[in-house]
Amino acid sequence: MRNLRLDICYDGTRYRGWQRLPGRDDTIQGKLETTLSRILGEPVEISGSGRTDAGVHARGQVASFHCESAMPCEEILAALRRYLPEDIGIYSCRDVSPRFHARLNAKEKTYLYRIWNSDAPCVFDRRYVAVMPEALNLDAMEKAAQQLLGQHDFSAFCGNAKMKKSTVRFLRAIEIKRQGREIHIRVTGNGFLHSMVRILVGTLVEVGRGQRSVSGIPALFGGKRAEAGFLASAQGLCLEEVVY
Repeated sequence: MRNLRLDICYDGTRYRGWQRLPGRDDTIQGKLETTLSRILGEPVEISGSGRTDAGVHARGQVASFHCESAMPCEEILAALRRYLPEDIGIYSCRDVSPRFHARLNAKEKTYLYRIWNSDAPCVFDRRYVAVMPEALNLDAMEKAAQQLLGQHDFSAFCGNAKMKKSTVRFLRAIEIKRQGREIHIRVTGNGFLHSMVRILVGTLVEVGRGQRSVSGIPALFGGKRAEAGFLASAQGLCLEEVVY
């Protein structure tokens, strides 16, 4: 049996997220599995590097799947590009080691959150930014971001109240930069909890607004969801890269 890797990008605007949902055809995983099963003539189940939320985008999603088909990767790639909707793109399809697993073998992921920080209209990028026109103190946000780095219990930053597995994660880097009218928050870590990046962003924005102190960040570790910041909107978030 073959093991194949897909490198994927998608505009998540009209999808209910990555994970397939029973009785629905508006998830990224569901679309890919349906299309691959039709192309290869056999049932296909794919594993993604992570489950992006409804409305979240990806430039560097990775998935893997097993199949019996001997169809060359070039033909599979061409067929996927032909039959998938325009808002799901496939960069590459290739055979990989039988042991490769898109989620289990991922060592690090990077997400980018884009904030439109202006009262000017944002017409052309409105699907990919969160509009926050108020003044934000980037210096305070950067200091707060430094407090979040390292290995901590990020339970307060988890959107799943029924989470039973470990909520300990390691954040290697958080970069906050102004790009014209936008503020970019890039977060890199070894893994992320449900809605974790969006809650991290909400917490940093509250610091930038003066609603939360930098010194209070460490007290959030191991805490409850209600103690951290608001859940930033999905459209500003994009999975940029997965490292193996």
